[in-house]
Amino acid sequence: MNGRSALRLAKLQEALASGGTLHLRDAAELCDVSEMTIRRDLTTQATAISLLGGRLVMANYPGITPIYDLTEQQASHYQAKYRLCQRALAFIEEGDTLFIDCGSTLIPLLSQLSHFQELTVVTYALNVANAVAALPNVRLVLLGGLFYAASQSFGSDNMTAAIERLGINKALISAAGVDLERGVSCFHFHEVAPKQAAIATAMQRLLVVDASKFGVIRPAYFASLDDFDVVVTDDQGAPQLLEGHGRSVPAVTVT
Repeated sequence: MNGRSALRLAKLQEALASGGTLHLRDAAELCDVSEMTIRRDLTTQATAISLLGGRLVMANYPGITPIYDLTEQQASHYQAKYRLCQRALAFIEEGDTLFIDCGSTLIPLLSQLSHFQELTVVTYALNVANAVAALPNVRLVLLGGLFYAASQSFGSDNMTAAIERLGINKALISAAGVDLERGVSCFHFHEVAPKQAAIATAMQRLLVVDASKFGVIRPAYFASLDDFDVVVTDDQGAPQLLEGHGRSVPAVTVT
């Protein structure tokens, strides 16, 4: 761990030792650095401090329920997510129609799609759509409905039927939690229907998750591990997946 980073985290942990929370802005002022530096400390170093909804809190603080913040999720474990996307890219072929969900895990993949001459991307995520819209050889199918700002995504009662009418070659699915017994889950209930429809419709289903998601259960269950053909994970996640899973295990590719 970087020495200055360690000192900042120690100072923050001392400030939180008596309980309660600390706003990100106040944490930055306390350490005399930018808010981005505090975010980077928390996402790149091993620490007992969590960043939830713009506030710092000790991970074991009672009564704290994780809040989904897209900016925080995109910053979290970015290098691991980038490597996962490089591996997932190997499964994509010219002419594919891809379903890409709204998770932050798959964002690093989007810039790599410019290398293809012909692709179609189906998504219900505004941030995915904005990135794909700039790619000249990628056709975009944006599934609309009620907009959910926290996840920058849409939801509607008609989305399942719309997905079922499309010929999806590959569904690239991310998750906020993967438990060997309780299955695969995410934060938001409006995501369940489109994820399940894409899994049911696609010719190949890929779950893309880093090791931090294993052993975690989030509120909205949407699939079992057996629903996927391939799990793209890292060398820390693979052992958790392969050991102790009594049923059939999807093919695992490791970054």
